[in-house]
Amino acid sequence: MLPKLLFHVTNEHLAAASWQRGQLTPGPRLRLDADGLAAFGHYLDAHPGIPAYLIADLVEEDFQRPLLPHVRGRSRRNLVERRLGQLYRDTPFRHAALQERDPEGRRDDHALFSALTNPALVQPWIAVMEQRQTALAAVYSGAHLAVLLARRLALAQEHLLLITEQAGALRQSYFQGPYLRFSRLTALTPLGDAASATAAAIANEAARMQQFLTSTRLISRGGMLQVVIVAPASRIAALEAACMDGTETSFHFIDMDSAAARCKLAETPSGAERLLLELVARDAPPSQYALPSPRRFYRIWQARAALNALAAAVALVGGLWLLADAWASVGAARQSSALLAAAARDDARYQAGMASLPAPAVKSADMKAAVLLNERLAAQAPAPGQMAALVSRALDTAPAVRLMNYDWRAGQDAAPDPGAVPELARMAGPSDQLAPIPASVTGLLGAPVQTLRIEGEIDAAQSDYRAIVDSVNQFAAALARNPGVAVEIAEAPIDVRQNVKLSGKTSVEDGAAKPKFVLKVSWKP
Repeated sequence: MLPKLLFHVTNEHLAAASWQRGQLTPGPRLRLDADGLAAFGHYLDAHPGIPAYLIADLVEEDFQRPLLPHVRGRSRRNLVERRLGQLYRDTPFRHAALQERDPEGRRDDHALFSALTNPALVQPWIAVMEQRQTALAAVYSGAHLAVLLARRLALAQEHLLLITEQAGALRQSYFQGPYLRFSRLTALTPLGDAASATAAAIANEAARMQQFLTSTRLISRGGMLQVVIVAPASRIAALEAACMDGTETSFHFIDMDSAAARCKLAETPSGAERLLLELVARDAPPSQYALPSPRRFYRIWQARAALNALAAAVALVGGLWLLADAWASVGAARQSSALLAAAARDDARYQAGMASLPAPAVKSADMKAAVLLNERLAAQAPAPGQMAALVSRALDTAPAVRLMNYDWRAGQDAAPDPGAVPELARMAGPSDQLAPIPASVTGLLGAPVQTLRIEGEIDAAQSDYRAIVDSVNQFAAALARNPGVAVEIAEAPIDVRQNVKLSGKTSVEDGAAKPKFVLKVSWKP
């Protein structure tokens, strides 16, 4: 739990306490004078950077129970602020709690308005906090904290009067069901034996409260008032002797040990004042009196705490990341060592196995080179099937073309003329053995240029010169549209040059003779 400074303010003094590591340490009791305010400032200087919680347990506290029209949202807030300003103009310590609604009629809201009517008892202490820039987190009313105490003690009655003795006074809080109706603080002036006098004063105050509730018709005549008294165990016997049950009053006693057990406190507090401080320290409720100006230091403290928490979270994540990375590095190093050791063992076994085998006829490097050469030849070696596919697709566009002969070659040489000596024969040496094939032809250095000589004829009437020429041009254009293909018409079916004389008869058709042509095609894959 975060440390806290707790201050209990009464009409006579301020009692300080500090909460650290789950322990409540009492501090000084200071009077409201110059010396007390100076000592209070020194106490704040000794505890810097710790949020403070102030409990005002004063006699000058007024309660009103008005009926308010049932509205919502901003209208409700404006209505409540306006009524609080009308009722309590001279004090900034005002509180409003909407409790329940009328079951019939307009179903108005029942509200409980309260205020500290003498703010001069609290303002000097708050002024010193503001001077010391203390983070004032909340200002509470001892009367409203009685609601928290009743809830922790599991007190649920139709008419309940909760009496506690704190700081030399009696706090009487009246509840109807779960709702606080009012609370009053009366001073104790016991005479003689302190325990018996206090018990008699408590019994007298309970009887007077019973009469007041009956006269104001908060309790109908004959109704039972359940009085719960929280006191130290040493005073329970005297209280039981002084407080006797009546026809309209029933007394119940809770010692501090039982109260601490019900509130789940580790230690038994010495009195109700210490019990309230413990409850606020362990589970501080929202502030009951709003203080916009002094609370700015608390907002600064909240921002600083949030930044510190964020920095701690980032540092924790970074540390965990670093540990995980270091652990992964250690694991990777171990795995690498294991793999290197396994590789060394496998290499040793391989060398031992190879040493037991006879010497190979071919070195492993040569075998590897042969495999790589075979893969390269399979991927890039030229083959006539690719150009044949190009020619086949082009023939689909020229149905009149008939192929008679084609000669395919690979390499940088142009397509050979008819009757030329084959290239492999020209490369043959004196011993009539074929010379090695150049790498540019095999495809080892890249896909070579492929050439194709096509000889064909046109299946068309000899007198239809336009159809003959268009068929050859269409076939050549279809081949040239392929990427990397260049086409040359070496011999046209009809010589259309201007210096050549056309001869023949257009009326006679020779079915045996077809117009012939020759194309030279080169392709770079």
